[in-house]
Amino acid sequence: MLKITPNPNTVKHVPAAHGGIFSIKNPDEKIIDFSSNVNPLGCHPGVKKYLKKQLNQIHVYPDSESTRLRSNLKWFTGLNTSQILIGNGATELIYNFCSAFVNKKTKVLIPCPTFSEYEKAVEFSGGKVISFKTLNLNVDFSKFLTKIPTKGVVFICNPNNPTGEILSKKNMEKIVKTAEKKSSLVFVDETFIELVPDSNPSLVKTLKSYENLFILRSFTKSFGLAGLRIGYGLGSKKIIEVLQRVKIPWNVNYIAQMAASAALCYSDFLEKSQQNIKKEYSFLINALSKIDWLSYYPSSTNFILIKTKINSKKLQKKLLKKNILVRDCSTFCGLDENYIRIAVKNRIQNKLLLEALGEIKWPNH
Repeated sequence: MLKITPNPNTVKHVPAAHGGIFSIKNPDEKIIDFSSNVNPLGCHPGVKKYLKKQLNQIHVYPDSESTRLRSNLKWFTGLNTSQILIGNGATELIYNFCSAFVNKKTKVLIPCPTFSEYEKAVEFSGGKVISFKTLNLNVDFSKFLTKIPTKGVVFICNPNNPTGEILSKKNMEKIVKTAEKKSSLVFVDETFIELVPDSNPSLVKTLKSYENLFILRSFTKSFGLAGLRIGYGLGSKKIIEVLQRVKIPWNVNYIAQMAASAALCYSDFLEKSQQNIKKEYSFLINALSKIDWLSYYPSSTNFILIKTKINSKKLQKKLLKKNILVRDCSTFCGLDENYIRIAVKNRIQNKLLLEALGEIKWPNH
């Protein structure tokens, strides 16, 4: 009998849980998806209109180097194309980064709770995860700095998913500088930073000063292109050169490349999105503060982490009966079955969520 021996890392690998309409059985189009934290305004209508004209090109192989998109991102970010890498969604870039820079000798510092794929990608590459548990990294910041490993990697999500907490640019640079002194790389996930209404502590403009810094961005959240799977990475020329060698050929399809290029033409759409998020966030937390069986964590972006006295799985099921899907956060490192996450959506949808929550009574739930 044939004996199949897979890589040991694949045997241990268990896919991370995620939100989204396809995370549940028998998804219904009537369900309002509060588990997915994409721009509440969705995709700009101009992008959809442009894509219709591109359908006659789907028989052609895409540009494996995403040349046009990288050129447009050069204008958008102010960086050279040699510092820009395109990926099939942000998650591909996380795994490629770990494939390139993490091995069984690598210690990787990850604050938690945070996006689960960092830990999964590190473990898949054989690295050792150092979990730093905190629901307030700003408070525990000094201690976090002391945990940065030598010749290792630091993952940091800013603003953080699922807490919505944001670190200042000053503190982010402290992390990079501390890591630099210890010959460590820093992976900064800024996929939500363009949806922060009142501040933008992005490190993009500091990239020229740090060779150990890699920044992850995405068209998924800010530009509403989740279904097309496209993201990009920014870093020193040395880091990008390595990652260009790791990526598979034709990793990003033609339609996704064209959609992303078109979305950049409507970059003013981001400001409109930020103002909408600011208004609807205020509306939501004002109402949430009046519900006695839950409390919320202040967020800087388009989602809110909620602590609930009701079991998160039971609560999710109850809300699903009302066609509302929320993110059960018990699958996040550092969180238990007392947490859910909701996205900030439009006023009509937000009202329906609040009505559904208001109909649930505790302890007689």
